[in-house]
Amino acid sequence: MRRQIPNTLTLLNLVSGFAAIVMIMKGQILISVWLISASLLFDFGDGLAARLLNAYSEMGVQLDSLADMVSFGLAPGLLMFSLISSTEGAEGISVYIPYVAVVIPAFSAIRLARFNIDRAKSDHFRGLPTPGNAFFLISLVFASEYGNSQLIEGMLNSRAVLTVLVMLFASLMITKIPMFSFKFRHLRFKGNELRIVFIGSAILLIAGAGLSSLPLVIILYILVSIIWAVIN
Repeated sequence: MRRQIPNTLTLLNLVSGFAAIVMIMKGQILISVWLISASLLFDFGDGLAARLLNAYSEMGVQLDSLADMVSFGLAPGLLMFSLISSTEGAEGISVYIPYVAVVIPAFSAIRLARFNIDRAKSDHFRGLPTPGNAFFLISLVFASEYGNSQLIEGMLNSRAVLTVLVMLFASLMITKIPMFSFKFRHLRFKGNELRIVFIGSAILLIAGAGLSSLPLVIILYILVSIIWAVIN
C-alpha cells in the first residue's frame, strides 16, 4: 500500500497533463497552465513521497517518465504551438513556424530517456529537467496574466521571440550542463542548503518584483547551477 502513494501522485501528474492538453485544444490557455502547474506539484510530491516512505520501485521510475512526457513534453509543446500560432504575421512560410514547438516533446523524450538509462544517479542533472522547461514556458503566461510587464506582453506577441525561446530552452534539456536537483532526501536543512536557499531566494524575488518576475526563476536556477558546478 505504501508504494502506491508515490505512483498515485504520478498518475495525478499524468491526468493533470492530459487535462491541460484538452484545455489547450479548447483554447483555454490559462486553465491549461494551471493544470500544468498542478502536474509540477504532483511530480515534486511523488518523488518526495517515494524518498520519505522508502517506496521506490522500477515501475514507479518508468511511470514517472511516461507521466512527465505527457505533462512536461506534449502539453508545453502544444501550449507553445498555440501561443505562436496566435501571434501576428501568419503569412507565407511563417504559417509553418508554430511547428517549431515539436522540438519540446522531441527533446523532452531524449532528456527523459537519457535520464532513465543513467545509472550514476547523483544530486544533479545533466541538462535542464523537463519540469524546469515546462515551468519557464507556463511562467510566461502567468507573468502576462497576473503581472504588469510590457516586456512579457511584447515577448508573447512576438513570433520571433517565442520561437527563439522554444529552441533555446528545449536545447538546454539535451545539453550536459550540470543542474542541481530539487530532490529532498529528508526535511532537514543540512544537506538541502542549496535547494532551500534557492527556493527562499525565488520566493523573495517574486514577492519583491511581482509575478512578472516568474520567468526569471528558471533563469536564476540555470545561473546558480552553473556557478554551483564551477565551484564544486
